[in-house]
Amino acid sequence: MAVAAIELTNLCHWYGTGSMRRQVLQGVNLAVAPGEVVLLTGPSGCGKTTLLTLVGALRQVQQGSVRVLGQQLDGASRRERQQLRRSIGMIFQGHNLLRCLTAEQNVQMGSDLLPGVSYRARRDQAREWLRAVGLGDELHKLPHDLSGGQKQRVAIARALAAQPRLLLADEPTAALDSRTGREVVELLQRLARDQGCAVLMVTHDPRILDVADRLVRMEDGLLLEAERPDLVPTS
Repeated sequence: MAVAAIELTNLCHWYGTGSMRRQVLQGVNLAVAPGEVVLLTGPSGCGKTTLLTLVGALRQVQQGSVRVLGQQLDGASRRERQQLRRSIGMIFQGHNLLRCLTAEQNVQMGSDLLPGVSYRARRDQAREWLRAVGLGDELHKLPHDLSGGQKQRVAIARALAAQPRLLLADEPTAALDSRTGREVVELLQRLARDQGCAVLMVTHDPRILDVADRLVRMEDGLLLEAERPDLVPTS
């Protein structure tokens, strides 16, 4: 039986101290299998992004168990978390592109840590991923010459270039038009199916719910029962 890509058990998290301490995750339990696409929905401020950052080894676990790609994160050192992040692709709303690098160079950074891949191969892969997200004509543009939606697509291509075993995405279609957004999530769906990459995606976009194997809703730091995508209203 395959090891779960994500396994959360009674995960709790707080922000602040003293009288300002506020609980944002309350006893979260969740498992995501390799090759599975899970969409996480819920109102703003309910803890979805916090959950992603804990799974992505960007924060220390305060209480509960977080196992990602077979590695236990509660009690993990900074170095151990850094090592794990090499196997995780992350797409966040801030883009986080390097302003001095072209679109092609930003995407190539995603594959820089892949073992045994030559510079030429990494460059060619970067160009292929940019073509896959519809930016084949924008290879040599710097981020300040790209629109918000184009920057988001470069960030998506960079995450995919790393050949991740787990992909975490926070509103990846927020800055995209309906056609491009659909193409991007179908690309993520193919990645999951063809490469066994688990995908956990936060979204408010009702147009892409049907790509999910499961929908999980969060409210006030609690995960509610998973829903079948074909039973969720889209209006």
